[in-house]
Amino acid sequence: MKVTDEVYREYSQMVYKYLFSLTGDAHVAEEVTQETFYQAVRCAGRFDGSCRFSTWLCAIAKNQLNSYRRKHFVPFGDTEKTEALAKTGAGKTDVTPEKTVLSEYGRVEILRKLHQLDAAVREVMYLRIFGDLSFAQIGEITGRTENWARVTYYRGKEKLRKELDGNE
Repeated sequence: MKVTDEVYREYSQMVYKYLFSLTGDAHVAEEVTQETFYQAVRCAGRFDGSCRFSTWLCAIAKNQLNSYRRKHFVPFGDTEKTEALAKTGAGKTDVTPEKTVLSEYGRVEILRKLHQLDAAVREVMYLRIFGDLSFAQIGEITGRTENWARVTYYRGKEKLRKELDGNE
């Protein structure tokens, strides 16, 4: 049991931040995080070491989130939850350039623009901005390279910048 506790302490925040970046809902992220670790314990024998343990956990988390959404009929990119996130300021941690931009522009408007991006770009943007994950971690989670994550994030940021500058 001690090993399970140590694994949970080491990885639970990362899994939670990942799920929160995808949902914008602290309650759902917490619930799915718990289910993720339950499934990880149940399927521990299936981990073959072909990827990092954190990547394996994030894959379980994403599958659990998909199951949760099917069970609770929560559509992907739920605008009401996104707007609730914007109003409450949930997910704020340290001040970063991305978060400074979010505070300068209307958070809801930026989040609406984020929802209009391609799914892969949107996921990278959420993981970076709200999940506070490094490009290396984003690459691991998405099954791509760190460079792909950097380039995708940069292109998404530039597209958002052009869209927002066009609105002024």
